[in-house]
Amino acid sequence: MIINHSLKRNIITGLGAVFLLVSCNNNEKMLDTLADYNTSKETEGYHFGDQIKLPKEVTDNAETITISFGDKESQGLTIDPKFFTLGDNNVTFIIKSKNGETLNQDATIIVYAKNPEQNISYEMIKDYPHDPALFVEGFLMEGNMVYESDGLEGASQLIKYTLGSAVPGLTAKQPAHIFSEGCTIVGDRIYQLTYRNKIGFVYDKNSLKKLSEFPMPNVMAEGWGLTYDGKNLIATDGSKNLFFLDVNDPSKVVKTLAVAGNSAVYENLNELEYHSGFIYANVWHQPFILKINPATGEVVGKFDFTKITGENSQGDSEKVLNGIAFRGNNMVVTGKNWPKIYEVGIQ
Repeated sequence: MIINHSLKRNIITGLGAVFLLVSCNNNEKMLDTLADYNTSKETEGYHFGDQIKLPKEVTDNAETITISFGDKESQGLTIDPKFFTLGDNNVTFIIKSKNGETLNQDATIIVYAKNPEQNISYEMIKDYPHDPALFVEGFLMEGNMVYESDGLEGASQLIKYTLGSAVPGLTAKQPAHIFSEGCTIVGDRIYQLTYRNKIGFVYDKNSLKKLSEFPMPNVMAEGWGLTYDGKNLIATDGSKNLFFLDVNDPSKVVKTLAVAGNSAVYENLNELEYHSGFIYANVWHQPFILKINPATGEVVGKFDFTKITGENSQGDSEKVLNGIAFRGNNMVVTGKNWPKIYEVGIQ
């Protein structure tokens, strides 16, 4: 049988087209299978140490699989804390197929804490008056002395008063364009954040005289909560992240820690308090307070303040629980425009 060169070229071209079509179909099938797998895992999530067990449709046809995390890459299909954070991680799977092609598939890998958070019980000890005109953003105590940062443009201030008194002893008012946020004590100084003004303030604790200002870190979208763990300032910006700041240069981020529970990622972290080795955090528009392990970001416990939140909000969704302090080992809580402060004993 004789096949002329023209016919031979047509056969080779046809075979090439068939091979290309089969290759494209295989690639699309691999990517579709990977996308379906990633979607199914978003609800279940992962925990640190888990293996990413990709479908055989992917692994059987892949020469190599790499996971890209922005400027980092790994070929180990393990949920490694060196690469992943708690909560949502936006990654790209880079697959070099056995036919030499490179395929990319974007995915969201959600990592949860291994252990369920404990529901922490408490008993009501006492309530105290609180000025309902105050839009609480930062709240802390030393002994019976309350230090409070109140927000809103045209009404922002730092005040100091004795627990039980609704009248401030000292007041440091902000310019009308400033929206004050969280505050914390470091020695004889008070540090205070602002919402969107991108600056923070430092005051003398005793006189509330403003001593200095500092630029807030660019990585923080906004200023929300603030506390101090004895080494670093810890701030929130309304995301899932805790930002550990250099107390001597608060514009410098020492580390960033994401926060999650066993089945939930906690966004909108707000007012903060550090006490006895743990971080306590309000979640904006939620009636509970989280107890967070500062080494891992895992939520180990939760306080439910639904009852007192309902009593004080009276149907106004902006009158949220937003104030955590400690008086000895008792927790003291309040909220935005609440008429009361509550002291509770932790059981």
